[in-house]
Amino acid sequence: MHDFIIAILLGVVEGLTEFLPVSSTGHLILAGHLLGFEGESAATFKIVIQLGAVMAVFILYRRRYVSLLKDLLTFSFSNPNKLNAIHMLLAMIPALIVYLLLKDVIKHHLFGPAPVLIGLIIGGILMIVAARARRKVTAENTDDITYKQALGIGLFQCFALWPGFSRSGSTISGGLLLGTSQKAAADFTFLISVPVMLGATVLDMYDSRQHLTSDDLVLFLIGFIAAFIVAMIAVVTFLNLIKRLKLEWFAFYRFALAALFYLLLM
Repeated sequence: MHDFIIAILLGVVEGLTEFLPVSSTGHLILAGHLLGFEGESAATFKIVIQLGAVMAVFILYRRRYVSLLKDLLTFSFSNPNKLNAIHMLLAMIPALIVYLLLKDVIKHHLFGPAPVLIGLIIGGILMIVAARARRKVTAENTDDITYKQALGIGLFQCFALWPGFSRSGSTISGGLLLGTSQKAAADFTFLISVPVMLGATVLDMYDSRQHLTSDDLVLFLIGFIAAFIVAMIAVVTFLNLIKRLKLEWFAFYRFALAALFYLLLM
């Protein structure tokens, strides 16, 4: 029963934080440390529950993904005046290359409380800089995003490979600095999240396949469902909040979280 409660709690944490600019990986590492839920099995569990969050976004944006797939199959994806497969690829490739090159370094040296705290702080500073930058907005919605902006957002996404930086925090900050509106950056972030997270999760699950046992099936399923349900709610809520709240408010939360966990863990 104790393990099931932990599974629910971590599933809720994943669902709430995966698409907010506060770092879900950082929250899971810190929460897992506090709950004593660590080790290879715990790491595999955290990979599995990410799929729950991925499925939530896929369902919410299913019409857009179907449209993108149709454009790809009919070879009408080269129109730069509409979000298409090329935008998605340009935003995904940089982080994928860096991940494949530095995967072992990242997992062995950055997945711990101290690196997460550093990532929370530096990522928060980036978000404040982006929120306060005086940039002319050239992309009010996702269909206005250029190939150059998509590639630039993809380069910013590389920061998210450091746990604590936050994928959405990095990409939304990049979008703001490159001339997109906050709403367009958030929408684009959610759209690229499914293929990016799905690819990373599949690779991580393959690497951790020896820890995927039938004994943990129920535990993993509980965490998956909790993450899925909460992520569905969180994404819709965040899209409404992003219209009213400046990115820097999330940065202040990150600073407060880092200070709290510093007192608890160090």
